[in-house]
Amino acid sequence: MLKKMMRLARAESGSAIAEMAVIAPLLVLLLVGLIEVGRYAQYSIMVGNAARAGVQYGAQNLATAADRTGMQSAALGDAQNAGGLSATATQFCRCADGTSSTCQPTDCTASHRLVFVQVDATGTFASLLRMPYVPASQTITSRAVMRVAQ
Repeated sequence: MLKKMMRLARAESGSAIAEMAVIAPLLVLLLVGLIEVGRYAQYSIMVGNAARAGVQYGAQNLATAADRTGMQSAALGDAQNAGGLSATATQFCRCADGTSSTCQPTDCTASHRLVFVQVDATGTFASLLRMPYVPASQTITSRAVMRVAQ
């Protein structure tokens, strides 16, 4: 009986290595996928934060709302040197009663004028690995709008 158990134990000695050889590529693929998803999430958060930083700069007062270059610089400065990031700043107005305005002081006769700034940040996320059915690069866009303090 002892010989039979020893023979059975020797027959199963390489099964753990065989199981690991089958599972290891799947685990590596799962790990790489998780890393790519994490990188994508981090980059999209960075693009959103850049748009928010630019609009916060512009919403301080009417002078900074007119400084489109300053808003774009604030957005790009917050992006932590992320390559491929661009920012576009705009300003628009509305009357408090909901009618449209061209940002002229005389536009809103029945109510007062509300000034808004908007920053659109766009970045291109590049994947580290080329995988089937996954694009090599992805464009991420974020928009932030804020009312200017008056």
